Amino acid sequence: MINRRGLIFAAGALCSAALIGMPAPSLAQSTGNVEIKIVKGGWFVGAQAGNGVLRFRGRTYGLGVGGLSAGLTFGGSVTELVGSARNLRRPSDIEGVYTAIGAGAAVAGGARVLQLQNSRGVILLLRGRQVGLSFDLDLSGISISLR
Repeated sequence: MINRRGLIFAAGALCSAALIGMPAPSLAQSTGNVEIKIVKGGWFVGAQAGNGVLRFRGRTYGLGVGGLSAGLTFGGSVTELVGSARNLRRPSDIEGVYTAIGAGAAVAGGARVLQLQNSRGVILLLRGRQVGLSFDLDLSGISISLR
């Protein structure tokens, strides 16, 4: 007579071993690399425009960047940023308006670190240099679209 409990235990152990051996979705599959160049200028109200690329799952996608600053902005600057885009399921998830609350200043060059998020839950972790003469207390959104 076959021991029913032993058979159930063996089947459960076999299923558990199979599940452990299966690859789980990794962070690398949902993370892309981003490079963005933004030109910003203004007097009280600022505007920004730029472009960039998203590298995701072995492919490269062009990006368009734009937006208006709702906070105080004086001067002009060029910012080149690199970093990661997290929580991507497909390339189009990067599109949308990103928000961040931050303050920054650059005089003839300075480091920038930004963390931005859109309504789809995509988080951009960016770092780079800002060149120019600019002071901003920025409560703005930046818009990113695929080209």
